[in-house]
Amino acid sequence: MGKRTPLYDRHVAAGAKIVDFAGWDMPIHYGSQLEEHHLVRRDAGMFDVSHMRAIDLAGSDAQAWLRRLLANDVAKLKTPGKALYSCLLTAQGTVIDDLIVYFFDPSHYRIVVNAGTADKDIAWMRSQTAGFDVELTPRPELAMIAVQGPLAREKFWAAFPAARAAAEPLGIFQGAEWNGWLIARTGYTGEDGYEITLPAAEAADAWNVLAAAGVKPAGLGARDTLRLEAGMNLYGQDMDETQNPLESGLAWTVDMKDAARDFIGKSALATRQIDKTFVGLVLQDRGVLRSHQKVVTAHGAGETTSGSFAPTMNQSIAMARVPAGVAPGDEVQVEIRDKLLRAKVVKPPFVRNGTPLVQEK
Repeated sequence: MGKRTPLYDRHVAAGAKIVDFAGWDMPIHYGSQLEEHHLVRRDAGMFDVSHMRAIDLAGSDAQAWLRRLLANDVAKLKTPGKALYSCLLTAQGTVIDDLIVYFFDPSHYRIVVNAGTADKDIAWMRSQTAGFDVELTPRPELAMIAVQGPLAREKFWAAFPAARAAAEPLGIFQGAEWNGWLIARTGYTGEDGYEITLPAAEAADAWNVLAAAGVKPAGLGARDTLRLEAGMNLYGQDMDETQNPLESGLAWTVDMKDAARDFIGKSALATRQIDKTFVGLVLQDRGVLRSHQKVVTAHGAGETTSGSFAPTMNQSIAMARVPAGVAPGDEVQVEIRDKLLRAKVVKPPFVRNGTPLVQEK
């Protein structure tokens, strides 16, 4: 039996199919992954993401420590509640994890890390605190619910009208503390909405109130196809400790503008010759793209990292790490069941705000 979130009983009562995910018993779907995917693209759905780990950071050196720890630069965060996406790197420049940091003031931040890497991340962070006045406080007593979709904000306000004044003004990638909750306009679907962090003891009631407001549950299966269509990386598939962010479509998260800032992994990235690039693929022939399929290009072989049927596009798509020189518009071949099938190279994302950006066959 795996670990269970405070919402586990809600999932079972709703008829969810429970699977193991990073050591947690989580809902993969509640009957139809396809319907849940379309629900989030067209209306609003809610996901239990309580398996993710919130970590509070405090101390007079909090900002200086994060500027050393992360590839992206938290000094860019000026507005309380503003968030930043970054990679946590090894000294060799490879990816330990990807995470989100929320800024409250220069001595107070919140970090949210992935479920499967939480213990590893915390141990790494603590190993880097020598000489800094910082304190890390993991918050396992907190739960997280993501409400996502074009109608997500309106339905959240209907469910919690008292929270509207705090939630409605939030810009993209910004959060606000309200009544012991953190309400953040973030997500992992390519749609608008909120991620709510709240005490675990309040999670089941909040889930029920959202359901009463017309927000239906969606499982991890739909979450994966939604994030893939949105061109969002999944740790352990699209990047890991064998890959660096520059070859994983995450160069935009590496901030080297301040020459005086020396973050962990910076020198390795600065001197590394980049011979791979990260692209999207749209399958032109009949078949389904999956992870770890060989990609044949005019510049050499590559590999798919994530792949699936994309319900919004009614096509099969993937992200892939391929030799440098491969560019959007190229045609490549993907080996599927001992056959080479044609695929078009595109620049992710594949879907934005519910609208396919690529529709070629």
